[in-house]
Amino acid sequence: MTPEPSDLQAVVQDLHRRNVTWLPAGLGSRLDWGPPVAQPHTVLSCRQLNRILEHNPGDFTISVEAGTPLVEVQQALAHHGQWLPVDWPWGSGPGGEASGSVGGLVARGQAGGYRQRYLGVRDQLIGIHLLRSDGVAARAGGKVVKNVAGYDLMRPLCGSWGSLALITSVTLRTQPIPPHRQGLRLEGARPALGSFCRWLLGSSLSPERLDWQRRGGEASLLVSLASISAQTLQEQIACIEAKAGGEGLGCGCLEPDALAAAECCGQGDPEPDWLLRLGVLPDRLPELLEQRALGGLELVMGAGSGLATPGAALPRCRPTGWRACGATARRPEGRSPCCGSPAAAACPPGSMRPPGP
Repeated sequence: MTPEPSDLQAVVQDLHRRNVTWLPAGLGSRLDWGPPVAQPHTVLSCRQLNRILEHNPGDFTISVEAGTPLVEVQQALAHHGQWLPVDWPWGSGPGGEASGSVGGLVARGQAGGYRQRYLGVRDQLIGIHLLRSDGVAARAGGKVVKNVAGYDLMRPLCGSWGSLALITSVTLRTQPIPPHRQGLRLEGARPALGSFCRWLLGSSLSPERLDWQRRGGEASLLVSLASISAQTLQEQIACIEAKAGGEGLGCGCLEPDALAAAECCGQGDPEPDWLLRLGVLPDRLPELLEQRALGGLELVMGAGSGLATPGAALPRCRPTGWRACGATARRPEGRSPCCGSPAAAACPPGSMRPPGP
């Protein structure tokens, strides 16, 4: 069901009045990520809510409707030298193809490697409009960065997977696109990489991302640096190279194009057989790489967040072993169920189920 924007509130009120279970959705690109529904339900799409409502370049804010494709928002911001500092969602193409809607991004609340410097989506969200399950409209936050009016309802809504309300529009904080960006690939013994990682996280340097990557059985560190000053960027690179040399690590420079390709390693398969996400304390990431259950998997792990995702299609193996390592593993809805996956969630009539917008 894809109603016109002017009819959306009336449709939600009608579904509530008829006691119909409905599923909030954006572009529907990741609906199978949520737990399956055990009874008939109606998918309510915000696809028609696809406008950029307001962009204030001077205040570094943008207001968009929830069904607006993320790639279109980034393209519009790029014309003004700005961007939303978020990774393309898992399963997107290199250029943001199939990245879904902005509303889906907020509803999932997940973040990738850029979280190291720019924090997560919930920290960039400064305003939100929504419809409750009974069709009542509400809003929280505002259109300016420094806003303390009302209750902070944005935090629970971000990452709620649509279970609390239907998001209709959001206001987000933007950032200027750094004119200078370069990456570094560090390779060597795992203990030395771990020691270097702890030093960098505790230093005054501020990398955009610091990711553990394991490809072909070998672990390495991907460091992304960005600055408005080319001189400052080179000073940071020189500092890191000197420290890496002292630790006995190899350090190779990556130009922007090579860095962008390396960052795509964690975007995964657009139609995966398995959905896998691991979370451990950041200082245990090197230990995680030693787990036999994860042997052979290509992994991308945020050194500061402790969150890991597969960097390629997952092989057929036992998900119970992944769960023992701190993973959440399940097959997408409509495919063979995962061993130990959550049981089908039965939603009461007239309610919404947590979706994968």
